[in-house]
Amino acid sequence: MTVTTDQMVQLITPTGERRPHPVYEGLIADLDGAALRGLYEDLVVVRRIDAEGTALQRQGQLGLWAPMLGQEAAQIGSGRALQTEDFVFPSYREHGVAYCRGVDPADVFGMWRGTSLSCWDPYDINMAIPAIIIGAQGLHATGYALGLKRDGVEAAAVAYFGDGATSQGDIAEALGFSATYQAPVVFFCQNNHWAISEPVGLQAQVPIYQRAAGYGMPGIQVDGNDVLAVLAVTRWALQRAREGSGPALIEAVTYRMGPHTTADDPTRYRPTGELEEWRERDPLTRMLALLQREGLADEAYLEGVRAKADAVAAELRAGCLALPDPAPLSMFDNVYAEAHPLVAEERAQYAAYLDGFEGSN
Repeated sequence: MTVTTDQMVQLITPTGERRPHPVYEGLIADLDGAALRGLYEDLVVVRRIDAEGTALQRQGQLGLWAPMLGQEAAQIGSGRALQTEDFVFPSYREHGVAYCRGVDPADVFGMWRGTSLSCWDPYDINMAIPAIIIGAQGLHATGYALGLKRDGVEAAAVAYFGDGATSQGDIAEALGFSATYQAPVVFFCQNNHWAISEPVGLQAQVPIYQRAAGYGMPGIQVDGNDVLAVLAVTRWALQRAREGSGPALIEAVTYRMGPHTTADDPTRYRPTGELEEWRERDPLTRMLALLQREGLADEAYLEGVRAKADAVAAELRAGCLALPDPAPLSMFDNVYAEAHPLVAEERAQYAAYLDGFEGSN
């Protein structure tokens, strides 16, 4: 599916020039030089976190990793629009959003290393654990948002999902239910053009954001490689939800530069030249060009950003390798809030199985 730029909200061109907009430009008017520098630092750091995750998997330290390379602006822009009271329901690729929410980078790796069934306590940072079932988080976000509305809390829920998830019934049901009850939820679709090995045009005959009209909610298409545009659009949708005006659908048009997961080989299905075309729209290159145009990227600052990324990478690698292996029987500890006889029976059977191995005692 070909997407023309005049359909999208864009505040920075790929060459780093400001692009005025009558509505959304005003929503980022508070960003001074320090804030712009901070956004670029975020982009660099989360790319380094992602690269470290891929390296750790290739070295046998993680069982699997879902790279976010190329999608940094979509995640940092939307993540920095969130307020503390908002609650995030991610898929399995929102490492950048987790960073914005204050997750210790090493904690991101627990699930991928197999040392825990989740990555963090959701209520510590108001962000649910990664959803592996495609699209399920849309329903979770809708339910949580309805709870916010019933409790009179001025906050919003955000559901992150990819273009592939828009073909799932869970997302369709979430959109319909949230619109009916005017739930304060923002549906944030990162259209990275590939649902594993299938192109978005195979399942989306019209731009994804246009589906919102059928549910009676606003739909916005934003340049997902433009961190300022994403920040502005997400601020608008979140504030609208918090004020009681109901849900909205954001389609952030971006590109997955890496594989779907480290078990995937994108060279088998991507057309020749597509990756190079999107590299010219790299979100980090674009933001750096803007800083340079505005005199905000001297060498001392850039060196500081590189040093921060190096420090975070070293810390998360050390933290990942230090994650303790769980005791085998611990998998039964938190199945139910109270003791359950069937779980006790399964625990006993598994304990007997483990005792059958030589040297188990």
